[in-house]
Amino acid sequence: MAKHALPTESPKERAFLVGVEIARDAGLLSVEDSLQELTLLAETAGLDVVGSAKQRLKHPDPKTYIGSGKVVEIKDLAEEVVADIIVFDDELSSRHLRELEKAFGNSIRVLDRTALILDIFAQHANTREGALQVELAQYEYRLPRLTRAWTHLARQAGGGGGRAGSSGGVGLRGPGETQIEVDRREIRRRIATLKQEIEKVRAHRSRYRARRRRAAIPTVAIVGYTNAGKSTLLNRLAHADVYVADALFATLDPTTRRVKLPQGQYALVTDTVGFIQKLPTMLVAAFRATLEEIVDADMLLHVVDITHPMAEAQAMAVHQTLQEIEVGDLPTITALNKVDLLPGGSALPQDIDAFDRAVPISAKTGQGIDVLLTVLEDELYGDPIEITVRLPYKQGKLISLFHEHGIVLDSQHFDNEILLRGELPEHLVSEFSMYQSPDGTN
Repeated sequence: MAKHALPTESPKERAFLVGVEIARDAGLLSVEDSLQELTLLAETAGLDVVGSAKQRLKHPDPKTYIGSGKVVEIKDLAEEVVADIIVFDDELSSRHLRELEKAFGNSIRVLDRTALILDIFAQHANTREGALQVELAQYEYRLPRLTRAWTHLARQAGGGGGRAGSSGGVGLRGPGETQIEVDRREIRRRIATLKQEIEKVRAHRSRYRARRRRAAIPTVAIVGYTNAGKSTLLNRLAHADVYVADALFATLDPTTRRVKLPQGQYALVTDTVGFIQKLPTMLVAAFRATLEEIVDADMLLHVVDITHPMAEAQAMAVHQTLQEIEVGDLPTITALNKVDLLPGGSALPQDIDAFDRAVPISAKTGQGIDVLLTVLEDELYGDPIEITVRLPYKQGKLISLFHEHGIVLDSQHFDNEILLRGELPEHLVSEFSMYQSPDGTN
């Protein structure tokens, strides 16, 4: 009896990587380290990396980004290793893409770092919110890069984008209108729809955050470079089961859990999308609804993989992104993660000195977690602020909030309001700002 062959997986596309170091705007990582990171991104996207090349330039070539001689060299190398795709470690303009595709021929596709990251996000967006945000970023990336090679938008759409071409774009074509013009109009229409849907998500999140505020539980946003161990730390702090994988951008959608602190207080801790150097601008914009979880937090918990050889550069990339979304001034505690993997099982003194308010931990083993929770509690609930407020009786929730989470030193009742003098945790003071009374007098 003949044996049946077992089904096999489709062969992975073979990728050749190109790194370029521009003298005038050197990145946080060297071209070699950035290429190593691009290798991880490519593997995360399901590509088989078969070779790489690098070049140092004073400025990009206006036509092909790299020099003409380098184009020929890379084409020969890519053909030698039978590459299907050439991936550049920077964002390429529409002209660069067009000229490179022409130079490399029809048998080899050209991708840039931004397109690669967008593809990874599309693969990992597991919720409707994440899918909407990724699809918006994909279309905003594609719009200025449409070429005649894109015979129809529906064939090129990725993630949830296939819907964009399904409305019959060809049937809308006017006299003399090219397919590219039809596709551009269809993309703009889809972008407008996606922005409306994302705005609804944003409004829902805003209402949810307002309810959390009324519950008077402070919020902590976990931030960090991708694969630093943020989800593992949330699982450890909250005894939760957030998905964890040893991969870049394993989780995109924010997850919030309640965490009990050592003295019995609570905090709401949110795991957010990981950052990376050269994070595409359109991704930051598209993920605004998600990143607002960081903007509205009372403090940040920055997780750093202290075992990574470029830990400081990765931390700097996170700080740059936080500055972009205008939360760089929030109080921050740094968790130096994975110390169990260091020689001796603890972070070296020089590693600690390089980071602000650092606590060495291992999210995997639990080492240092008690210390981290104590530091969080001291920051969130320590040093109460003395305050006097005059609250109308109709503000019953605020009156209850003061009694439940503050220390009332004195109270006086009047016809329409109550005067309360006491101490409140710092994160709650802003809730009473419009009712503050400097001296408690009429």
